[in-house]
Amino acid sequence: MTLDFFYDVVCPYAYLGSVQVEALARRTGATLRWRPTLLGGLFRHVEAPQNPGALMNPNKARLNLLDMQRQAERLGVELTMPAAHPRRSVEAMRLLTACPDAARPALSHALYRAYWVQGRDISDRAVLGEIAAEHGLGVAAIDDPAVKQALFDTTAQAAGHGAFGVPALVIDGQRLYWGADRLHFVEAALGGQPARPAAAGAGGARLRFFHDFASPFSYLAATQVERLAADHGATLEWVPILLGGLFKALGTPLVPLFAMNQAKQRYLGRDLQDWAGWWGVPFKYPGAFPFRTVTALRVALQAPSLTPHLYRAGWVDDRDLGDPAVVAAVADEVGLDGQALLAGAQDPAIKARLAANTQAAADAGACGVPSFQVFQGDQPPLLFWGQDRLDMVGAALDGWRPRGG
Repeated sequence: MTLDFFYDVVCPYAYLGSVQVEALARRTGATLRWRPTLLGGLFRHVEAPQNPGALMNPNKARLNLLDMQRQAERLGVELTMPAAHPRRSVEAMRLLTACPDAARPALSHALYRAYWVQGRDISDRAVLGEIAAEHGLGVAAIDDPAVKQALFDTTAQAAGHGAFGVPALVIDGQRLYWGADRLHFVEAALGGQPARPAAAGAGGARLRFFHDFASPFSYLAATQVERLAADHGATLEWVPILLGGLFKALGTPLVPLFAMNQAKQRYLGRDLQDWAGWWGVPFKYPGAFPFRTVTALRVALQAPSLTPHLYRAGWVDDRDLGDPAVVAAVADEVGLDGQALLAGAQDPAIKARLAANTQAAADAGACGVPSFQVFQGDQPPLLFWGQDRLDMVGAALDGWRPRGG
């Protein structure tokens, strides 16, 4: 099988992918092809902003930076955000396009080290010339019209596969995976057996789970969070929040999915199915999406045990959680008093608790759901965002303290 690795040295997540992809190919027997791609060109193909990071709200920007540093730490690689990031990488990517296939992996690693470890300016031709010379190459080829066209063509090829960013990995020219944190899906698709993290079972930690029924990723996390807490000997606190209220406070679109470019929207649907398969849980996108979940959240505050049943109703059984009658019916089905819970949802104290939970999430630095706060001893709490970071949450429950917090 063939594995195409589309990448640009300007992307930190592509850097993290680059230090893993060769070992993955060896484990699975796949033929790996390094495919230099111009990230800015991909953004133009999908009509995305040229510097998405500049548009992030402060909470998301902080968590994004922490996340890449944490991933690097867990991989045992150095990563330092350059003060001038993002630098222009077009000439570096032309150099990679021009070099022989056999030399491309080593040159790619050298350029990644220059950018993400040494902080060198790869837009400077003198720097490029020095790195090229170390690999027996020259820089003159970056001005060759044929090389420029080849880079343009590879970028268009990536876009044609549905890529909207890097790293993008394509198996046999067909199935696209995006992100350095999806390599376990790639390995499984190539016939490998990706490792699953084991719990050390240190115990004693407390886990706060910020969630909203409106989010499919919250649903996926909700299917795993009780097991996660039990495996690591942690106590679990379910904390319903009003996601729309958090987004409003942060200036984020109320339904981020609808603000994404079409390529990313299409990929998200497949990604949700991939994760449901990984966790071994059912998943169905509801016809009533997006839900108005305020009533369901207030009901869950009164009856936390109802939370998994409400998630299943919305994201497996395709029931409209925005309909109070549905919420009451789900409660009745598990032996609770649905009408009493609906009445309680109008209690000012319950309304105030939901507002306070939402503010607590914002104060903790959350930018969305699911988000997780890990409390370990007298250490400051750690915040993680995304059901795809449960491995990090588990490590933190076992006592891991990332260097950057």
